[in-house]
Amino acid sequence: MGDATPETTDTTRDRLPALIQGGMGVAISDWHLARAVASAGGLGVVSGTALDQVMVRRLQDGDPGGHMRAAFDAFPLPDLAERVWARYHIEGGKAPKQSYAKLPMQAQVNSAELEQLCVLANFAEVWLARQGHDNPVGINYLEKIQIPHLPSIYGALLGGVSFVLMGAGIPLKIPGAIDALARHEPATYPLAIAGAQPGDDNLVRFDPASIMGDLRPPLYRPRFLAIVGSSTLALTLLRKANGKVDGFIIEGPTAGGHNAPPRGKLQLNDEGEPIYGDRDRVDLAAFREFGVPFWLAGGYGSPEGLRAAQAEGATGVQVGTAFALCEDSGLRPDYRAAVISYVRDSATRVKTDPLASPTGFPFKVAQLPDTVSVDEVYAARPRICDLGYLREPYRTDDGTVGYRCASEPVSLFVSKGGDVKDTVGRKCICNALMATAGFPQVRAGKHVEAGIVTSGDALTEIERFLPEGAEGYRAADVVRALLGPSA
Repeated sequence: MGDATPETTDTTRDRLPALIQGGMGVAISDWHLARAVASAGGLGVVSGTALDQVMVRRLQDGDPGGHMRAAFDAFPLPDLAERVWARYHIEGGKAPKQSYAKLPMQAQVNSAELEQLCVLANFAEVWLARQGHDNPVGINYLEKIQIPHLPSIYGALLGGVSFVLMGAGIPLKIPGAIDALARHEPATYPLAIAGAQPGDDNLVRFDPASIMGDLRPPLYRPRFLAIVGSSTLALTLLRKANGKVDGFIIEGPTAGGHNAPPRGKLQLNDEGEPIYGDRDRVDLAAFREFGVPFWLAGGYGSPEGLRAAQAEGATGVQVGTAFALCEDSGLRPDYRAAVISYVRDSATRVKTDPLASPTGFPFKVAQLPDTVSVDEVYAARPRICDLGYLREPYRTDDGTVGYRCASEPVSLFVSKGGDVKDTVGRKCICNALMATAGFPQVRAGKHVEAGIVTSGDALTEIERFLPEGAEGYRAADVVRALLGPSA
């Protein structure tokens, strides 16, 4: 029998934030942004998406600034950290036209190496975000990327994370997994396998002892905040989750990244975007009756938005776009400068693309030249799936688990039982998001992956944070604008 789930009396951890920074993209909400927001008085949140890949690419770039080295030195298993360093670190960084070394793609049963990389990468991101201040930080995951959940969460726990946020799915089994991992106990998570039959093994398993041996450092059980788009989903989680749901972040269809699809039959406007109607309006009265804290997201990135949310009973707001475009985020500087320039000239817009993501979730994309939002750039890219975080597990004819992605080569996807209609317009979000954060894969020494800039509808409102004549702004400017100068 394990120890009781760890708790804490640390008042800084227990304090509920009025402002939560969105956990965006792949390494857009990186440790540097989360640290800046937390230092300024908001809840800084790191993105937990593909952190194993991000970590090894940072190492192959030479670890500029020595930040990963510092995190590795703090990891409780120095031998493991040194093995990863020796394998992936390139002194001075790889040549510009040299490809990044690829990791094996995630599978239901992963190698020990992939689990170790997930633990170490999530530890490092959280640990770095926590340095230089005493405020809590959080980490954000996509439920759809199920396979790495357990070692990733465990690594974040080792790093001292205070909040775990999760959306893009129904995370019924996450609270129980957090409880088990906080006690250093084995945990399981159900894997959604297309075509699965009764009796099939659909579990992903992780035992912390496989990494830590007998080492059991004290861990804090973080709060779990589910990201939802309706009171119905929130009620389901409160009633059926296998552990405590500590609160909700309510994302409307104007919020950036993956959106919940409209309820009912899908209808598109003249621009090919999903049409959201009255059925998609969130019942805030129901959330007030649930008696748990909630935050509003999507168009609340202003002092007026914060006041309006709190007047509705919300603890506060989650803000993404304003932080994504600040100078502290992981967004490539050339993309940031281009977006800000286009916003000032009223020359860009955000499109809710129902086809872009292989997940089937609508995906908000800023229309920006030289990114895969441009049809010509998208069409020029060979269909390659070699990162695989958004692959769909499916049951093969012999009962084993295979993997397919709607953005892989069409003939390959169809040969795996996929519907050819599902491949139309699908983009390799994994490679594009890595490129957006400054880690573009180089193929055959010449083809460089293009990025994709996700954004909420509030993109045009970032000018409120831009001082007159300035080319950019900092995360602290956003926090002060929303919370006041005393934040």
